[in-house]
Amino acid sequence: MKHFLYFLGVFVFLLSCEKKEKFIPRDFKTVDVETIYSDSLLSIRAIDILNDGSLVFAANEGTFGLYDHKKELWQTSVQTYDTLNLHFRAVAHTATDFFMLSIDTPALLYKTGNNGKMELVYKEEGKDVFYDAMLFWDDKEGIAVGDSMNGCLSILITRDGGTTWKKMSCANLPKADNAEGAFAASNTNIKIIENKTWIATTSGHIYYSADKGNTWNIINTPIVKDKDTEGIYSIDFYNDLIGFAIGGDYTHPDNNSANKIKTIDGGKTWQLVAENQNPGYRSCVQFIPNSEGKELVAVGFKGIDFSNDSGDSWRHLSDEPFYTIRFLNDSTAFAAGSKRISKLTFRK
Repeated sequence: MKHFLYFLGVFVFLLSCEKKEKFIPRDFKTVDVETIYSDSLLSIRAIDILNDGSLVFAANEGTFGLYDHKKELWQTSVQTYDTLNLHFRAVAHTATDFFMLSIDTPALLYKTGNNGKMELVYKEEGKDVFYDAMLFWDDKEGIAVGDSMNGCLSILITRDGGTTWKKMSCANLPKADNAEGAFAASNTNIKIIENKTWIATTSGHIYYSADKGNTWNIINTPIVKDKDTEGIYSIDFYNDLIGFAIGGDYTHPDNNSANKIKTIDGGKTWQLVAENQNPGYRSCVQFIPNSEGKELVAVGFKGIDFSNDSGDSWRHLSDEPFYTIRFLNDSTAFAAGSKRISKLTFRK
């Protein structure tokens, strides 16, 4: 028995010392684009994937909807408020509820209601009101970010599952640059990893909170930010160390200088990458799941691009235009843009 236990211990030790198989990034060369929803009146910049894999979206014309990709079934509706033509560019979800937030004034934040209709849970009016993105830390606590007012970013926080929202006081936030805000281009101005939160702004700043939005500090980045149309349009983190952000100038989308940055220390420092190399302006960037932070996809109205070396170099896969993208798994994604939502399948 002693001999058996000895050999068993040696065997377990050898297994524990066995080297983990090295991850080899894939080399996607093409992407299949299948349109699954179209509407000639819509500009769709806010999509999200629910816990069950269903896709949700909200857009202009008050339109929002849900897609069950397993059944290939759509359900869409229109949210009304007086005579306003509501335009949604921010959506989020918890395990039980879906949320959508309109741009401009009045800002209207809706939550899944108990009677089958969306319930208005927050309203804000004012000439500078403009909200850009929304995300949840967990099923109770969430955040929405908007352009600056009275000298600080507009930040809404909920701690009760989205039933009530409270705007943070400027006394508890860093001072914003003049007219600093976030680009409502793809609902990817905010990234959350556990309690940590990063917000990317038009001034090329990263607002960072380690405690679910209770306290904040500002990190400068080298991204281009000299004009109102320049700055960070999208940010993503693979884990709490590896992050990437992209932007540029949508009025000069081929400019590819100082528009791509990455971090490997949790956002404390950022470095320019792929300098003077394509892609130029893009409105959304996302890490591909299960890629150890190596594989990224960026989309914009100039097409789809892929990197398998953490953003140091890129391959242009398609001219198909999109505003935003979310991955269902490590080779399939949903992307939305002008007049459509599509399913993307990436292939070697």
